[in-house]
Amino acid sequence: MEKMPAPELPAWIAKEVPFTRYRLAVDEGLRMHVMETGRGLPVLMVHGNPTWGFLYRKVAMCLQGQGLRLIMPDLVGFGFSDKPRDMAAHTIRNHSKWLGSLIDQLDLRDVILVCQDWGGALGTHPFTTRRDRLGGMVVLNTVLDAPSPGFEPTAFHRFSHLPLVSDFAFRVLPLPQAALHLAQGDKSTIRGNVARAYRYPLRHIRDRVAPLATARMAVDRMDHPSIPALEECAAFVESFDGPKAMVWGRRDPILARALKRTKALLGDPPVTETQAGHFLQEEVPDEIAAAVLDVSRRLSRATAEAAQNQP
Repeated sequence: MEKMPAPELPAWIAKEVPFTRYRLAVDEGLRMHVMETGRGLPVLMVHGNPTWGFLYRKVAMCLQGQGLRLIMPDLVGFGFSDKPRDMAAHTIRNHSKWLGSLIDQLDLRDVILVCQDWGGALGTHPFTTRRDRLGGMVVLNTVLDAPSPGFEPTAFHRFSHLPLVSDFAFRVLPLPQAALHLAQGDKSTIRGNVARAYRYPLRHIRDRVAPLATARMAVDRMDHPSIPALEECAAFVESFDGPKAMVWGRRDPILARALKRTKALLGDPPVTETQAGHFLQEEVPDEIAAAVLDVSRRLSRATAEAAQNQP
């Protein structure tokens, strides 16, 4: 493993993320940008579309000094990771391969996965072939399975599949990074330099492939190519018996309705319901940090008990 220097950040972003930063090669010609802070039990915090590791900065600050190694990667195509120009590169299996390479290179074990939006499936799928590396889960607004026949896609995802008009909206306007505040319970949480920090890594039109490609990864029909990988995620999550917790934003216009479905899939774990919106890391970082600490304590107890019971 060779950690490569991370690109320099503008000062107004750098002051918000006072973390160690580096890049790792996760595939031929593809480097992933990673931020991390702290030492101890690894906590892998995976964002979704169209954000980057910046999304977890408040949660990481809440967890400083708690004996945790907080790891915030940028998914390939987002943030300061490399950005493939080929729309077809963005599949669940490819993202799983890239994130799995990061997990392997950092040799992460007893990982607590924190995931939201597409970070749910993309963060979970690598562990379907690395079961022994996952210790616990903190699940935020996301979907971890394929929909049932007769489902109704969200308006956002229906729009993303429209030819030409969605290409213009995502590549030129640009959506959705220019309108993140509209998905919030408290819209003031993504304003000013915070909103600017989300737009900055995708400021060039040539780099705006991933938001549309990832939106089109969402299932809009029952023969969608994402379904097999989502079914693998669901089967894994149902069988995973490590400690789990959920924090949910009830004012999320995209995924609030997925609470009951996701809770049942996870086996009815403790849920902290909030009035946050989609990007709840900006609104309720304390509640998310509390869930991470709860899972880490339960995981540590289970590990200690297992060690005591060994002959």
